Amino acid sequence: MRVVVVGCEYTGVSTLISQLDSWGKARGIQHHLDDHFTIPDAFHLSDAEQEAMLTMLPAIKERFQRFQLVYHVRLLHRYQHILMGGFHIEEAIYGPRYYYPDKPQHVREYEPDMPDDVLLVHLSATPSCIRQRMQDAPHPHTLVATEDVEEVLDAFALEVRQSWMRRKIVIDTSETSPEQLLETFLERSIPHLTAADAATRMLAP
Repeated sequence: MRVVVVGCEYTGVSTLISQLDSWGKARGIQHHLDDHFTIPDAFHLSDAEQEAMLTMLPAIKERFQRFQLVYHVRLLHRYQHILMGGFHIEEAIYGPRYYYPDKPQHVREYEPDMPDDVLLVHLSATPSCIRQRMQDAPHPHTLVATEDVEEVLDAFALEVRQSWMRRKIVIDTSETSPEQLLETFLERSIPHLTAADAATRMLAP
């Protein structure tokens, strides 16, 4: 299964991707996983490298992110089982707001080059829930400011609605535990499975 999970910071994007990866490994399914589109890349980089990424000039950040998107579109074709967090939709929202102000990233142009079977999963939550999670378990490099939460949530909802990707799921994580999140995804993904995906699930223990 090819899955792109998007949503405002603190909605559970990384949680769902990690759970899907573990779910797959337990069943002999090896996913290629990329959850490093938010600057700084805490997925691969050391603390020093993250700091260097944060201080890059805006024009360099924009170019780097653009190159990342093109490269990962290729990976969607290369792997039957691939999980991506944020990807192009996150970049459309976070890029002009936080990385390279007022320079829009035209991400829709990447979608016709993606495989038709990519499943777009939009995770959302109430603003109060997001703010509570920010307070209870802050990220090392929190990106979304508390005063931006409503606008960012609305921006993700708009980008997902406008996306040309045909397979879409929306999940509200406000009152959903990590275990419930995985089960909710697995249930709602069933109508979107390809024949190959369905066969893989049937064969999985």
